[in-house]
Amino acid sequence: MSSSDVLIHLHQKALNLLQEDAFKIEKLIEVQMENLATRKCPLYEEVLDTQIYGFSREIDFAIRAGLVAEATGKDIINKLERNLATLYEALEMNNGM
Repeated sequence: MSSSDVLIHLHQKALNLLQEDAFKIEKLIEVQMENLATRKCPLYEEVLDTQIYGFSREIDFAIRAGLVAEATGKDIINKLERNLATLYEALEMNNGM
């Protein structure tokens, strides 16, 4: 295996791991969206915020280590942040009614 093959493998492995972690956070967001009929849960929101923050640190590390392109990392985190913003908007609408 050449050094370029190793680098490609490392880049792909890093991207796959980040996407797996993003998927787990998206599942947390989906669970909360499905349970909007219940009540707003500050603890759940805190867990989501903490997960997103930790994930953003993972992305930052992967970018600084050269394992993923900056644009790719930012796209992944932006998608999660948009999903989280959608959740918060839905929670506000649900609580306002």
